[in-house]
Amino acid sequence: MLQRQAVFSLRRCYATTASLRQVATTGSTQRLDTLRAGILGRTQQPTAANTEDAGNDTRKPKAPPSSPSFYTARPVFYDQVAQLERAISTANSALRRAQLLPLPAFARASLPPIHPVWQTKEEMTSHFQTKMTLARYRKVTKLLNELNDYHRIANTAGVNDLANKIYSIVSLFESSKKDAFLARGKRKPVVLDVYGRSYTVGKRKTSSARVWMIPIQESSSSSAPLPMTTILVNNIPLNEHFPLPADRERITRPLKVAGILGKYNVFSIVRGGGTTGQSGALAHGIAKGVVAHEPDLETLFRRAKLTRRDPRMVERKKTGLAKARKRYTWVKR
Repeated sequence: MLQRQAVFSLRRCYATTASLRQVATTGSTQRLDTLRAGILGRTQQPTAANTEDAGNDTRKPKAPPSSPSFYTARPVFYDQVAQLERAISTANSALRRAQLLPLPAFARASLPPIHPVWQTKEEMTSHFQTKMTLARYRKVTKLLNELNDYHRIANTAGVNDLANKIYSIVSLFESSKKDAFLARGKRKPVVLDVYGRSYTVGKRKTSSARVWMIPIQESSSSSAPLPMTTILVNNIPLNEHFPLPADRERITRPLKVAGILGKYNVFSIVRGGGTTGQSGALAHGIAKGVVAHEPDLETLFRRAKLTRRDPRMVERKKTGLAKARKRYTWVKR
């Protein structure tokens, strides 16, 4: 009896274990099927229920971005840079088709100089809708300089259509103060009045001189004496106001260099400084007046440095020194 009961118990254990294994295998298989269906659900054929749900969905498809730089941090900046690069490429191709590129060295050296004045970083910040750092500003100006160089080549070669198209792009980035910036350092032309007089101002050290020059009317008679230049300084003759010959030579040097001594009368008012400064200021004013009457002498006077304002000034006195550089005598005790 005991043996039979033990055999029946073992058979029940085997049956229970087999049934548990079958249940476990079935559950794991169902779970795997569920996971596999979730992963591969996109590749399965749509069912009738899925098709009905898709038909009821009213969402519109997402439109593609208008710019390739849409997802960048600065789309406007990168779009503008890309447009400049395309313009440079197009201008380069057009100049190569016109056989204007590459230019030899002597031809490039003969091109007229260009003086670009671009917008500042603050002005370009509003144009590009982003903060213009120094690196970004240099990148933009480098592209603009290259495009401006192509404009210079096209304009000099007479390709007006291409030059106008390039300038329409370049002008968008030019500063509004370009004319005022380029006018710096240029002297205003001296205009003669109805009597043929010129009015100029000369300076040297702390002295200033206002100079009026008027041509001498030549006499028609042959027996008339040769005309002499009259120079009045503060309504005083030259030799009385400047007793030193060196000062008088400095004043008459512009007239002697031009070879027109005796052709003009000079009237002046000088203020400030001493005799050396006043004579230098008067010579500077006379030289500018001669150029106003004789424009052909401008190159000669510029090379002789007669129309240049002498920038040398008296050096200031230093603390602890007797003068600008002179020291007191050193005493041991």
